[in-house]
Amino acid sequence: MAPRWHPERFAARLPYLRRRALLLDAVRAFFRARAYLEVETPYAVSAPGEEVHLRAFATERETPEGARERLYLHTSPEFAMKRLLVGGCGPIFQIARVWRNGEGSALHAPEFTMLEWYRPGASLSSLIEETASLLRAVLAPVVACRGIVTEISNYERITVAAAFSRYVGVDILAHGENAAALAAAAGERLRPGESAEDLFFRLLLGRIEPRLGRARPSFLTHWPAAQAALARRDPTDPRVAERFELFVCGIELANAFIELTDADEQRQRFLADRARRAALYGGATWEMDEDFLAALAHGMPPSGGVALGFDRLAMIAAGANDINDVLWL
Repeated sequence: MAPRWHPERFAARLPYLRRRALLLDAVRAFFRARAYLEVETPYAVSAPGEEVHLRAFATERETPEGARERLYLHTSPEFAMKRLLVGGCGPIFQIARVWRNGEGSALHAPEFTMLEWYRPGASLSSLIEETASLLRAVLAPVVACRGIVTEISNYERITVAAAFSRYVGVDILAHGENAAALAAAAGERLRPGESAEDLFFRLLLGRIEPRLGRARPSFLTHWPAAQAALARRDPTDPRVAERFELFVCGIELANAFIELTDADEQRQRFLADRARRAALYGGATWEMDEDFLAALAHGMPPSGGVALGFDRLAMIAAGANDINDVLWL
């Protein structure tokens, strides 16, 4: 097969890439019109994130004196951008290159572009409306991607609990941390060694996600506290976290939190994530990001944040079937 730069292969992708370039301009215009400041943060960091299942690329920095420091290519600019919120930067956005090792499919690339933005004082509802406004501003009223046609003008909101009730027939908040009870309620056989979290995601991926983001965008909200990640618990219902995922054309496009600002609770979540990662994958890991925890302890303003896969947005905008179609090389 000819290389990707070969004129014949490149010509087939050029219409998608031109649409990507226009999309980039439109995204920047959207956030600048809303008084967001565009920022840039380091890509090589001492701690790339604590998400259990993400694998980081490792590298090394050598000083002029010959000292060596282990670094990693970040999996998200989240920790750095939150430090800027502590510093008082106000609303910010970044279009960043990020790296996740071991990934590759029609929707995944090991190096890709993330659009991430944070707004002090945001509520979950205001983040949803802002994200929907972004879609309306940068996409056509009707988009088609991977055989699915979606109308952008309106959207649905559905909680994780309501989705499990509707599509799986179980009360996930009652059974979600008991693997055996959840399997029985869902009519599934528990697989050897399968945890409650594993079964949660098997049901989510198999029975719920294929129903989302088809005729219209879907915001899947209020995740069980066990899946809170970096989101705070809902003050009105501590069983769930203030988090949403967005689906368009059947594609998971964005993940958003009302951010956890309690440094002690964040440390405990990090410790739990590190223990689970070690149990699943073993091997050495990076030091805890004490600087980030110190920033939280100093005082991060109540904020909401969204991480959106820009390459997937470009696929939807251009009608491309494969993420490689919207990557320049």
